Amino acid sequence: MTRVMRVRDGGQGGRVTFFELFFDLVFVFAVTQLSHGLLQHLTWRGGFETLILLMAVWWAWMYTCWTTNWFDPDHPAVRIMLVGVMVAGLLMAATLPGAFGSRGIWFAVMYATIQVGRTIFVAWATRRHSLGNNFQRVLTWLSAASLLWIIGGLVDDPWKRALLWVAAIGVEQLAPWCGFLVPGLGRSSTTDWDIDGGHLAERCQLFVMIALGESVLVTGATLSGLEVDAAHVAAFASAFVGSVALWWIYFDHTAEVASERIAESDDPGRLGRSAYTFMHFPMVAGIIVGAVADEMVIAHPSGHVSGGMVAVALGGPLLFVAGHALFKRAVFGTLTVARVTTIVLLVALVPVAGLLTPLLLSLTSTLIISVLALWDVRAYQRTRREREAAALVLAEPDAPARA
Repeated sequence: MTRVMRVRDGGQGGRVTFFELFFDLVFVFAVTQLSHGLLQHLTWRGGFETLILLMAVWWAWMYTCWTTNWFDPDHPAVRIMLVGVMVAGLLMAATLPGAFGSRGIWFAVMYATIQVGRTIFVAWATRRHSLGNNFQRVLTWLSAASLLWIIGGLVDDPWKRALLWVAAIGVEQLAPWCGFLVPGLGRSSTTDWDIDGGHLAERCQLFVMIALGESVLVTGATLSGLEVDAAHVAAFASAFVGSVALWWIYFDHTAEVASERIAESDDPGRLGRSAYTFMHFPMVAGIIVGAVADEMVIAHPSGHVSGGMVAVALGGPLLFVAGHALFKRAVFGTLTVARVTTIVLLVALVPVAGLLTPLLLSLTSTLIISVLALWDVRAYQRTRREREAAALVLAEPDAPARA
Protein backbone atom coordinates (compact mmCIF):
# COMPACT_ATOMS: atom_id res chain seq x y z
CA MET A 1 0.00 0.00 0.00
CA THR A 2 3.02 2.33 0.00
CA ARG A 3 2.02 3.23 -3.57
CA VAL A 4 -0.70 5.45 -2.07
CA MET A 5 2.05 7.75 -0.78
CA ARG A 6 2.80 10.93 -2.68
CA VAL A 7 5.66 10.65 -5.15
CA ARG A 8 8.16 13.34 -4.27
CA ASP A 9 10.53 14.99 -6.67
CA GLY A 10 13.59 16.32 -4.90
CA GLY A 11 11.95 15.91 -1.51
CA GLN A 12 8.81 17.83 -2.45
CA GLY A 13 5.35 16.35 -2.82
CA GLY A 14 3.97 18.66 -5.48
CA ARG A 15 0.94 20.86 -5.91
CA VAL A 16 -2.36 20.99 -4.10
CA THR A 17 -4.72 18.78 -6.10
CA PHE A 18 -8.19 19.60 -7.39
CA PHE A 19 -9.62 16.94 -5.10
CA GLU A 20 -8.16 18.70 -2.08
CA LEU A 21 -9.90 21.89 -3.20
CA PHE A 22 -13.13 19.94 -3.61
CA PHE A 23 -12.63 18.51 -0.12
CA ASP A 24 -12.37 22.04 1.30
CA LEU A 25 -15.94 22.86 0.22
CA VAL A 26 -17.24 20.96 3.25
CA PHE A 27 -15.32 23.31 5.49
CA VAL A 28 -16.63 26.38 3.70
CA PHE A 29 -20.02 25.28 4.96
CA ALA A 30 -18.64 24.60 8.44
CA VAL A 31 -17.13 28.09 8.69
CA THR A 32 -20.46 29.63 7.61
CA GLN A 33 -22.27 27.60 10.27
CA LEU A 34 -19.86 28.78 12.96
CA SER A 35 -20.06 32.47 12.10
CA HIS A 36 -23.87 32.40 11.95
CA GLY A 37 -24.01 30.48 15.21
CA LEU A 38 -21.84 33.04 16.98
CA LEU A 39 -23.97 35.88 15.63
CA GLN A 40 -27.11 34.27 17.04
CA HIS A 41 -25.51 33.55 20.44
CA LEU A 42 -23.26 36.56 21.00
CA THR A 43 -22.64 35.99 24.71
CA TRP A 44 -19.67 34.77 26.73
CA ARG A 45 -21.18 31.31 26.73
CA GLY A 46 -21.90 31.44 23.01
CA GLY A 47 -18.35 32.56 22.32
CA PHE A 48 -16.92 29.77 24.46
CA GLU A 49 -19.04 27.13 22.75
CA THR A 50 -18.15 28.49 19.30
CA LEU A 51 -14.47 28.34 20.20
CA ILE A 52 -14.78 24.65 21.12
CA LEU A 53 -16.59 23.84 17.89
CA LEU A 54 -14.15 25.86 15.78
CA MET A 55 -11.24 23.97 17.29
CA ALA A 56 -12.91 20.68 16.38
CA VAL A 57 -13.47 21.86 12.79
CA TRP A 58 -9.87 23.08 12.59
CA TRP A 59 -8.41 19.83 13.91
CA ALA A 60 -10.55 17.72 11.57
CA TRP A 61 -9.31 19.74 8.61
CA MET A 62 -5.71 20.05 9.80
CA TYR A 63 -5.14 16.34 10.50
CA THR A 64 -6.55 15.60 7.04
CA CYS A 65 -4.23 18.24 5.62
CA TRP A 66 -1.21 16.48 7.14
CA THR A 67 -2.54 13.18 5.78
CA THR A 68 -2.78 14.47 2.19
CA ASN A 69 0.72 15.85 2.59
CA TRP A 70 1.95 12.25 2.77
CA PHE A 71 -0.73 10.47 0.74
CA ASP A 72 -1.70 11.00 -2.87
CA PRO A 73 -5.27 12.40 -3.02
CA ASP A 74 -5.53 11.25 -6.62
CA HIS A 75 -5.06 7.59 -5.70
CA PRO A 76 -8.47 5.81 -5.75
CA ALA A 77 -8.10 4.36 -2.23
CA VAL A 78 -7.16 7.75 -0.77
CA ARG A 79 -9.99 9.45 -2.63
CA ILE A 80 -12.51 6.97 -1.23
CA MET A 81 -11.18 7.65 2.27
CA LEU A 82 -11.42 11.41 1.71
CA VAL A 83 -14.98 11.07 0.38
CA GLY A 84 -15.85 9.28 3.62
CA VAL A 85 -14.28 12.14 5.58
CA MET A 86 -16.29 14.61 3.50
CA VAL A 87 -19.58 12.81 4.24
CA ALA A 88 -18.83 12.75 7.97
CA GLY A 89 -17.59 16.34 7.80
CA LEU A 90 -20.76 17.53 6.09
CA LEU A 91 -22.89 15.83 8.74
CA MET A 92 -20.67 17.28 11.45
CA ALA A 93 -21.07 20.77 9.99
CA ALA A 94 -24.84 20.31 9.71
CA THR A 95 -25.06 19.48 13.43
CA LEU A 96 -22.94 22.43 14.59
CA PRO A 97 -25.93 24.66 15.54
CA GLY A 98 -27.27 21.94 17.85
CA ALA A 99 -23.95 20.59 19.11
CA PHE A 100 -24.61 21.84 22.64
CA GLY A 101 -28.22 20.74 22.44
CA SER A 102 -30.00 17.65 21.15
CA ARG A 103 -27.50 16.99 18.34
CA GLY A 104 -24.46 16.75 20.56
CA ILE A 105 -23.99 13.02 20.17
CA TRP A 106 -24.33 13.27 16.39
CA PHE A 107 -21.68 15.97 16.26
CA ALA A 108 -19.33 13.99 18.51
CA VAL A 109 -19.77 10.73 16.59
CA MET A 110 -19.18 12.42 13.23
CA TYR A 111 -16.08 14.16 14.53
CA ALA A 112 -14.74 10.92 16.03
CA THR A 113 -15.48 9.12 12.78
CA ILE A 114 -13.37 11.65 10.88
CA GLN A 115 -10.42 11.54 13.24
CA VAL A 116 -10.31 7.82 14.00
CA GLY A 117 -11.55 6.51 10.64
CA ARG A 118 -9.01 8.48 8.63
CA THR A 119 -6.16 7.48 10.95
CA ILE A 120 -7.10 3.79 10.84
CA PHE A 121 -6.76 3.98 7.05
CA VAL A 122 -3.34 5.62 7.11
CA ALA A 123 -2.07 3.38 9.94
CA TRP A 124 -3.03 0.31 7.91
CA ALA A 125 -1.62 1.73 4.67
CA THR A 126 1.74 2.43 6.33
CA ARG A 127 1.98 -0.74 8.39
CA ARG A 128 5.19 -1.67 6.54
CA HIS A 129 6.35 1.92 6.00
CA SER A 130 8.76 3.96 8.12
CA LEU A 131 5.84 6.21 9.09
CA GLY A 132 3.82 3.26 10.40
CA ASN A 133 4.74 3.66 14.07
CA ASN A 134 4.00 7.38 13.88
CA PHE A 135 0.43 6.82 12.67
CA GLN A 136 -0.14 4.09 15.24
CA ARG A 137 0.78 6.61 17.94
CA VAL A 138 -1.51 9.21 16.38
CA LEU A 139 -4.35 6.67 16.30
CA THR A 140 -3.89 5.95 20.02
CA TRP A 141 -4.11 9.62 21.01
CA LEU A 142 -7.02 10.43 18.70
CA SER A 143 -8.95 7.39 19.94
CA ALA A 144 -8.55 8.59 23.52
CA ALA A 145 -9.69 12.09 22.57
CA SER A 146 -12.63 10.74 20.54
CA LEU A 147 -13.83 8.76 23.55
CA LEU A 148 -14.03 12.03 25.51
CA TRP A 149 -15.90 13.69 22.63
CA ILE A 150 -18.48 10.88 22.54
CA ILE A 151 -18.93 10.78 26.33
CA GLY A 152 -19.45 14.55 26.22
CA GLY A 153 -22.06 14.15 23.50
CA LEU A 154 -23.98 11.73 25.72
CA VAL A 155 -24.05 14.17 28.66
CA ASP A 156 -27.16 16.35 28.76
CA ASP A 157 -25.77 19.24 30.83
CA PRO A 158 -24.18 21.78 28.42
CA TRP A 159 -21.48 22.83 30.90
CA LYS A 160 -20.43 19.26 31.67
CA ARG A 161 -20.43 18.58 27.95
CA ALA A 162 -18.24 21.62 27.38
CA LEU A 163 -15.77 20.53 30.07
CA LEU A 164 -15.47 17.03 28.58
CA TRP A 165 -14.96 18.48 25.13
CA VAL A 166 -12.34 20.90 26.43
CA ALA A 167 -10.55 17.90 27.93
CA ALA A 168 -10.74 16.17 24.53
CA ILE A 169 -9.25 19.25 22.86
CA GLY A 170 -6.55 19.30 25.52
CA VAL A 171 -5.57 15.74 24.59
CA GLU A 172 -5.45 16.65 20.90
CA GLN A 173 -3.44 19.81 21.59
CA LEU A 174 -0.97 18.05 23.86
CA ALA A 175 -0.34 15.12 21.53
CA PRO A 176 1.90 16.82 18.92
CA TRP A 177 4.01 18.51 21.61
CA CYS A 178 4.52 15.13 23.31
CA GLY A 179 5.48 13.51 20.03
CA PHE A 180 2.38 11.29 20.35
CA LEU A 181 4.20 9.39 23.10
CA VAL A 182 2.76 5.89 23.62
CA PRO A 183 4.32 3.31 25.97
CA GLY A 184 5.71 0.47 23.89
CA LEU A 185 5.55 2.49 20.66
CA GLY A 186 7.87 5.30 21.71
CA ARG A 187 7.48 8.87 20.55
CA SER A 188 7.90 10.83 17.35
CA SER A 189 10.24 13.73 16.81
CA THR A 190 9.54 16.55 14.38
CA THR A 191 12.35 15.26 12.17
CA ASP A 192 10.33 12.05 11.73
CA TRP A 193 7.52 14.09 10.16
CA ASP A 194 9.07 14.27 6.71
CA ILE A 195 6.51 16.62 5.23
CA ASP A 196 6.44 18.72 2.11
CA GLY A 197 6.58 22.13 3.72
CA GLY A 198 5.47 24.01 0.62
CA HIS A 199 2.35 21.87 0.27
CA LEU A 200 1.39 22.31 3.94
CA ALA A 201 1.90 26.06 3.70
CA GLU A 202 -0.29 26.29 0.61
CA ARG A 203 -3.05 24.25 2.26
CA CYS A 204 -3.11 26.56 5.29
CA GLN A 205 -3.12 29.59 3.01
CA LEU A 206 -6.20 28.17 1.33
CA PHE A 207 -8.00 27.79 4.65
CA VAL A 208 -7.24 31.43 5.45
CA MET A 209 -8.78 32.20 2.06
CA ILE A 210 -11.87 30.16 3.01
CA ALA A 211 -12.29 32.28 6.14
CA LEU A 212 -11.78 35.51 4.20
CA GLY A 213 -14.30 34.28 1.65
CA GLU A 214 -16.88 33.95 4.41
CA SER A 215 -16.13 37.52 5.45
CA VAL A 216 -16.65 38.83 1.91
CA LEU A 217 -19.81 36.73 1.48
CA VAL A 218 -21.27 38.13 4.70
CA THR A 219 -20.45 41.67 3.61
CA GLY A 220 -22.29 41.36 0.30
CA ALA A 221 -25.18 39.24 1.55
CA THR A 222 -25.97 41.56 4.45
CA LEU A 223 -26.05 44.69 2.30
CA SER A 224 -28.22 43.00 -0.33
CA GLY A 225 -31.13 42.83 2.09
CA LEU A 226 -30.90 46.44 3.27
CA GLU A 227 -31.74 49.90 2.01
CA VAL A 228 -28.79 51.36 0.14
CA ASP A 229 -27.98 54.62 1.92
CA ALA A 230 -24.85 56.45 3.05
CA ALA A 231 -24.58 54.73 6.45
CA HIS A 232 -25.04 51.21 5.12
CA VAL A 233 -22.66 51.78 2.21
CA ALA A 234 -20.04 53.25 4.56
CA ALA A 235 -20.32 50.21 6.84
CA PHE A 236 -20.09 47.94 3.80
CA ALA A 237 -16.97 49.76 2.60
CA SER A 238 -15.36 49.59 6.04
CA ALA A 239 -15.98 45.85 6.28
CA PHE A 240 -14.64 45.18 2.80
CA VAL A 241 -11.53 47.32 3.27
CA GLY A 242 -10.92 45.51 6.56
CA SER A 243 -11.01 42.15 4.76
CA VAL A 244 -8.63 43.46 2.11
CA ALA A 245 -6.25 44.68 4.83
CA LEU A 246 -6.23 41.26 6.50
CA TRP A 247 -5.56 39.63 3.13
CA TRP A 248 -2.74 42.11 2.51
CA ILE A 249 -1.10 41.51 5.87
CA TYR A 250 -1.07 37.76 5.37
CA PHE A 251 -0.63 37.24 1.63
CA ASP A 252 1.27 40.24 0.27
CA HIS A 253 4.68 39.08 1.41
CA THR A 254 4.71 36.92 4.53
CA ALA A 255 2.85 33.91 3.17
CA GLU A 256 5.18 33.41 0.19
CA VAL A 257 8.40 33.92 2.14
CA ALA A 258 7.19 31.67 4.98
CA SER A 259 6.30 29.00 2.42
CA GLU A 260 9.83 29.17 1.04
CA ARG A 261 11.26 29.02 4.56
CA ILE A 262 9.42 25.84 5.55
CA ALA A 263 10.09 24.24 2.16
CA GLU A 264 13.85 24.80 2.64
CA SER A 265 13.90 23.92 6.35
CA ASP A 266 15.96 21.00 7.65
CA ASP A 267 13.10 20.30 10.08
CA PRO A 268 9.84 21.18 8.27
CA GLY A 269 7.85 19.12 10.75
CA ARG A 270 8.72 21.56 13.54
CA LEU A 271 7.55 24.59 11.57
CA GLY A 272 4.53 22.66 10.31
CA ARG A 273 3.52 21.93 13.89
CA SER A 274 4.11 25.36 15.41
CA ALA A 275 3.73 27.95 12.65
CA TYR A 276 0.95 26.28 10.67
CA THR A 277 -0.94 23.79 12.85
CA PHE A 278 -1.12 26.03 15.91
CA MET A 279 -0.38 29.63 14.93
CA HIS A 280 -2.85 29.70 12.06
CA PHE A 281 -5.76 28.91 14.33
CA PRO A 282 -6.01 32.38 15.99
CA MET A 283 -5.79 34.01 12.56
CA VAL A 284 -8.67 31.93 11.23
CA ALA A 285 -10.65 32.54 14.42
CA GLY A 286 -10.01 36.28 14.13
CA ILE A 287 -11.34 36.40 10.56
CA ILE A 288 -14.51 34.50 11.52
CA VAL A 289 -15.12 36.71 14.56
CA GLY A 290 -14.51 39.80 12.43
CA ALA A 291 -17.09 38.56 9.90
CA VAL A 292 -19.69 38.51 12.67
CA ALA A 293 -18.82 42.12 13.51
CA ASP A 294 -19.11 43.11 9.85
CA GLU A 295 -22.61 41.68 9.62
CA MET A 296 -23.70 43.48 12.78
CA VAL A 297 -22.26 46.84 11.73
CA ILE A 298 -23.66 46.73 8.19
CA ALA A 299 -27.11 45.82 9.53
CA HIS A 300 -27.06 48.49 12.26
CA PRO A 301 -24.44 51.17 11.51
CA SER A 302 -25.82 53.71 13.98
CA GLY A 303 -26.99 53.49 17.55
CA HIS A 304 -25.65 51.78 20.66
CA VAL A 305 -22.48 49.69 20.74
CA SER A 306 -23.10 46.63 22.89
CA GLY A 307 -20.48 44.69 24.77
CA GLY A 308 -20.84 41.84 22.29
CA MET A 309 -20.18 44.15 19.39
CA VAL A 310 -17.05 45.51 21.07
CA ALA A 311 -15.87 41.94 21.63
CA VAL A 312 -16.20 40.92 17.98
CA ALA A 313 -15.30 44.25 16.35
CA LEU A 314 -12.01 44.50 18.25
CA GLY A 315 -11.52 40.85 19.20
CA GLY A 316 -11.48 39.70 15.59
CA PRO A 317 -8.59 41.95 14.46
CA LEU A 318 -6.81 41.33 17.77
CA LEU A 319 -6.88 37.58 17.30
CA PHE A 320 -5.70 37.86 13.72
CA VAL A 321 -2.83 40.24 14.42
CA ALA A 322 -1.72 38.28 17.50
CA GLY A 323 -1.81 35.04 15.51
CA HIS A 324 0.12 36.61 12.66
CA ALA A 325 2.71 37.97 15.07
CA LEU A 326 3.19 34.51 16.58
CA PHE A 327 3.33 33.01 13.09
CA LYS A 328 6.13 35.39 12.06
CA ARG A 329 7.89 34.70 15.34
CA ALA A 330 7.78 30.94 14.71
CA VAL A 331 8.99 31.21 11.10
CA PHE A 332 11.40 34.15 11.19
CA GLY A 333 12.25 34.40 14.89
CA THR A 334 11.19 38.04 15.15
CA LEU A 335 8.32 39.85 16.86
CA THR A 336 7.65 43.05 14.95
CA VAL A 337 7.01 46.32 16.74
CA ALA A 338 4.27 47.17 14.24
CA ARG A 339 2.15 44.21 15.35
CA VAL A 340 2.67 44.89 19.03
CA THR A 341 1.68 48.53 18.45
CA THR A 342 -1.44 47.46 16.54
CA ILE A 343 -2.47 45.16 19.39
CA VAL A 344 -1.94 47.96 21.94
CA LEU A 345 -4.06 50.38 19.89
CA LEU A 346 -6.90 47.88 19.53
CA VAL A 347 -6.87 47.15 23.26
CA ALA A 348 -6.81 50.90 24.01
CA LEU A 349 -10.04 51.25 22.02
CA VAL A 350 -11.95 48.93 24.36
CA PRO A 351 -12.68 51.46 27.16
CA VAL A 352 -13.97 54.12 24.75
CA ALA A 353 -15.70 51.85 22.24
CA GLY A 354 -19.05 52.29 23.98
CA LEU A 355 -18.95 56.02 23.22
CA LEU A 356 -18.84 55.39 19.47
CA THR A 357 -21.46 54.26 17.00
CA PRO A 358 -21.02 50.83 15.41
CA LEU A 359 -19.94 52.50 12.17
CA LEU A 360 -17.31 54.67 13.85
CA LEU A 361 -15.99 51.67 15.78
CA SER A 362 -15.71 49.70 12.55
CA LEU A 363 -14.02 52.56 10.72
CA THR A 364 -11.50 53.05 13.53
CA SER A 365 -10.68 49.34 13.70
CA THR A 366 -10.34 49.16 9.91
CA LEU A 367 -8.05 52.22 9.93
CA ILE A 368 -5.72 50.60 12.46
CA ILE A 369 -5.53 47.34 10.49
CA SER A 370 -5.05 49.21 7.20
CA VAL A 371 -2.16 51.22 8.66
CA LEU A 372 -0.49 47.93 9.64
CA ALA A 373 -0.94 46.62 6.09
CA LEU A 374 0.57 49.80 4.63
CA TRP A 375 3.40 49.66 7.14
CA ASP A 376 4.19 46.12 6.02
CA VAL A 377 4.32 47.25 2.39
CA ARG A 378 6.71 50.07 3.28
CA ALA A 379 8.89 47.81 5.45
CA TYR A 380 9.09 45.16 2.73
CA GLN A 381 10.05 47.68 0.07
CA ARG A 382 12.72 49.16 2.32
CA THR A 383 14.14 45.71 3.09
CA ARG A 384 14.15 44.81 -0.60
CA ARG A 385 16.03 48.01 -1.50
CA GLU A 386 18.60 47.34 1.23
CA ARG A 387 19.14 43.79 -0.04
CA GLU A 388 19.50 44.97 -3.62
CA ALA A 389 22.02 47.60 -2.53
CA ALA A 390 23.97 45.03 -0.51
CA ALA A 391 23.97 42.63 -3.46
CA LEU A 392 25.25 45.39 -5.73
CA VAL A 393 28.09 46.17 -3.33
CA LEU A 394 29.05 42.49 -3.16
CA ALA A 395 28.94 42.21 -6.94
CA GLU A 396 31.05 45.35 -7.44
CA PRO A 397 33.07 45.91 -4.25
CA ASP A 398 35.25 48.60 -5.86
CA ALA A 399 32.30 50.58 -7.24
CA PRO A 400 32.54 53.35 -4.57
CA ALA A 401 36.27 53.72 -5.25
CA ARG A 402 35.72 54.08 -8.99
CA ALA A 403 32.98 56.60 -8.34
